[in-house]
Amino acid sequence: MNFSSFFIYCFIVAFSPGPSNIVILASVQQSGIKRTLRYIAGASIAFFLLIALSVVLGETLSSGMPFILPVLRVVGCLFMLYLAYQVYHMDVSNASTNQTASFTSGFLMQFLNPKVVLFTLTVIPSYVMPYYTEGPVISVFVVAVSLIGMAAYMTWAVCGNLFQGVLQKYRRTTNTVLALFLLYSAIVVSDLPNLLRG
Repeated sequence: MNFSSFFIYCFIVAFSPGPSNIVILASVQQSGIKRTLRYIAGASIAFFLLIALSVVLGETLSSGMPFILPVLRVVGCLFMLYLAYQVYHMDVSNASTNQTASFTSGFLMQFLNPKVVLFTLTVIPSYVMPYYTEGPVISVFVVAVSLIGMAAYMTWAVCGNLFQGVLQKYRRTTNTVLALFLLYSAIVVSDLPNLLRG
């Protein structure tokens, strides 16, 4: 097994900008890091469950992915458009409610984001299971990948907290940019660029 390739892949997917990371950044701007921890908890638990599911279902899941992916793309796209709308309309001056960064939102985001689903459901079967079959060893990899994902979410939250003053000072611009990133993610997830190409 190529450990360096495995960990580089995990870190790139987890730390690169994506819907969950963008929502975390926006949530810290609106409600602070403590309230954002609910979203991170939901996202982390779902991330772990998806990885564990990939181990349990293995080959069956991989063969069924071509049928699941189109539905996942549509639902994920719609959910990201909803989040883009929520982020764009966030009001830092009124942080009494924060539906965008709830535990449920974080949990659902993982199951509706094809990038996360494909990563979590294939990383262990592709990189680990061809070389290791013992339950305890595979469990260590499941926990390791889950911790990398949680570390990425916490890093985005801490960075959002460190730059909170700047983000709040330019709230409208920040919300617009974050919403546009989510809109871009929704377009990519929908596979619309490939459909338009023919």
